Amino acid sequence: VRDFRPHVMLTYDEKGGYPHPDHVKCHEVSVEAFEAAGDPDRYPGTGEPWQPLKLYYHMTFSEERVRALHEAMETRGLESPYGEWIKRFEENTRPQPWEITTRVPCAGHFETRDKALLAHATQIDPNGSWFAVPLDVQREVWPTEDYHLARSLVDTELPEDDLFAGVREKVCL
Repeated sequence: VRDFRPHVMLTYDEKGGYPHPDHVKCHEVSVEAFEAAGDPDRYPGTGEPWQPLKLYYHMTFSEERVRALHEAMETRGLESPYGEWIKRFEENTRPQPWEITTRVPCAGHFETRDKALLAHATQIDPNGSWFAVPLDVQREVWPTEDYHLARSLVDTELPEDDLFAGVREKVCL
């Protein structure tokens, strides 16, 4: 963080999204970095202090999104990869822990997003469920990437459609 000096950081929630142990650790490290990077007394010798201004959690696996994509697939007569997810949602009586505060329109970039995921050849099966929902269905049904604003040191109004809302007003580039 001190080297790259980001204004905005993205990470997973404390459960790692779905949960995944690597994502849980990413959350722990990211939150610690967000909180510590601006404090000169923490981690001395690791560069000049730098305070990021906003921290977001990915909301890729929200129940609302999964249900919408599931229903769209079934409506089109396509096999949904989310049947088991829907069953787990129905068995879980606890509400989703984080609300979606920020929806960034980015349907035009879904192909690039998927190519980036596919670059992780040991992590992502190109024929697996991650890519079972056609891009045209995703663009029509859920054209955003979604986040929860977990921490902000700048003023912003919710809901947002821009991860840098409030940052542009505070930081002169």
